[in-house]
Amino acid sequence: MAPRANWKGFLRIGEVSCAVALYTAASTSERIAFHTVNRATGHRVRREFVDAETGRPVERDDQVKGYEVAQGDYVILEPEEVAATVPDSDKTLEVSAFLRCGEIDQVYFDKPYYLAPADKAAEEAFALIREGMRKKGVAAIARTVLFRRVRTVLIRAHDEGMIATTLNFDYEVRSASEAFKDIPSMRIKGEMLELAEHIIRTKAGEFDIAAFDDRYESALAELVKAKAEGRKIRPPKAPRREKVVDLLDALRESAGIDKKPRARKPATRKKPAPAPSKKAG
Repeated sequence: MAPRANWKGFLRIGEVSCAVALYTAASTSERIAFHTVNRATGHRVRREFVDAETGRPVERDDQVKGYEVAQGDYVILEPEEVAATVPDSDKTLEVSAFLRCGEIDQVYFDKPYYLAPADKAAEEAFALIREGMRKKGVAAIARTVLFRRVRTVLIRAHDEGMIATTLNFDYEVRSASEAFKDIPSMRIKGEMLELAEHIIRTKAGEFDIAAFDDRYESALAELVKAKAEGRKIRPPKAPRREKVVDLLDALRESAGIDKKPRARKPATRKKPAPAPSKKAG
């Protein structure tokens, strides 16, 4: 079954455009999901909204958005008022600039989507844009209305298609200098730095996502299976963690180098006692 597009529109660069579709690239739909049930009856429970002051249920038609301007004081927004703030959309990813891949700090990356031609007629123009970006080693910056908001999107060539990554707004990203302000400035040199570089060289490898498993998800699946079969699962023992006392010793151990033996003082040899002198007869 072909995946369902999350969004359909056009990708435009100047006078060149093609019909495109966005598909989810990362999803949590395959994760184990639980329902909330009544322990006594085994029946599912349903959520009900109640008035925080009166305790009475509030019908869906009486539920509206509210913005708190003071404690207990809300500005009420009607559904049609909220809907009116959604910007108009021309369904077009309008490319405003090209920049080198890797130029944007990844902290601004939000969510990735696969971008593909929406129909046969769009395939040639789509391939032209994709290969042009691939050859120049650049990504495209575009803007459009996605999911009720104007979003900035980074578009990159990827295999036979493209990856379109929505970007966080500047106000959504915390300042790195603020987050790191309490980290002291330290200069590492000498044996410690050499050992760290050695460890990094020996641990060099290639990224293979299949080699990383979701242990929590696997444990949940095993727990559900065991409960369904009437088995009990013993919780795994927590790994013993030894406290690292000396950073240099830990680096040497990680690098497979024994601690430097302490220099021993050479044993002092006792001088033989002088022979008694003979008296002249």
